[in-house]
Amino acid sequence: MALLERLNDLIWGIPLLTLLMGTHIYFTLKLHFPQRNLLYALKLSLGKADNTGQNLSPFSALATTLAATLGTGNIIGVSTAVALGGPGAIFWCWITGILGMATAYSECYLSVLFRGRNAAGDYVGGPMYVLKNGLHNKYSTPTWGLSLIHI
Repeated sequence: MALLERLNDLIWGIPLLTLLMGTHIYFTLKLHFPQRNLLYALKLSLGKADNTGQNLSPFSALATTLAATLGTGNIIGVSTAVALGGPGAIFWCWITGILGMATAYSECYLSVLFRGRNAAGDYVGGPMYVLKNGLHNKYSTPTWGLSLIHI
């Protein structure tokens, strides 16, 4: 049991935090600070629909994305951070969130770039398609329903 606790401390300690923040900072610098477009993105998300009836309105897409992204893990994570680290933990949650926007953007961009079409002709994509089509990894072929994200 002591070995598992030591391994847990090693994985979920400073190395993981360094890797996550390093990734966020790398993508922020490599993409030339995509966070600068946040207000413009919010303006577009709250704009009017195209009234053709074929697509979701920008607000519907935003609400669906937020519903799929934010969950009990985020709520519990922030409350646990405040309970264990005090009010200063909120500052680091904001910094991680702001820098993490570039990482989330990169993930979404790659998912759209390497998406494919299913048998019905609908677009499908997600991390498994990035591995399959982007990295040409034959072992990551998406064959089960949970890996399919309709775009």
